Amino acid sequence: MSQPLSQGTPRAVILPAPASCDVEEYYLDADKLISGNPKQSLWLEYQDPSGQFFAGVWSSEVGEWRVNYSEEEYCRIISGISTMTDSEGNVTTVKAGDEFVIPAGFSGIWKVVESTTKRFVIYEKAS
Repeated sequence: MSQPLSQGTPRAVILPAPASCDVEEYYLDADKLISGNPKQSLWLEYQDPSGQFFAGVWSSEVGEWRVNYSEEEYCRIISGISTMTDSEGNVTTVKAGDEFVIPAGFSGIWKVVESTTKRFVIYEKAS
C-alpha cells in the first residue's frame, strides 16, 4: 500500500498497480447474502494517516447482498455489470466505464450480474 510521507510537505501519491499490492480475498457474512457466495478481492492502494480516506480496486464474483453505507464512495467500473437497488426499489445498472457516487446513508442491495471490478475512493467520517 502506498502512503504519503509522514513528515514534510504533502505530495501527490502515484497509486501502484493492483498487482503490486497485497490482495485481501474474502466472502461476505451469511446474514448479508441474498444469493450466491461471491469471492471478493480488495487491493488497498492508499490509506491516509487518519484512516478515514481510502483508494483501491475491488472485484467480486456473481452474487447479491444487502448493503448499508456509512461512508461516501466514488466508483469507476473497470469491467463487468452490477446493479444497485435502493430501499425504495429504484434500480441503477452500472457497467464498464461508468462513474458514480454512493452517498453515506445508502441502504439497499448490490447485485453482481457479471463479475465486476471497480476502482473506488472512500471517505469515512470519524465517529
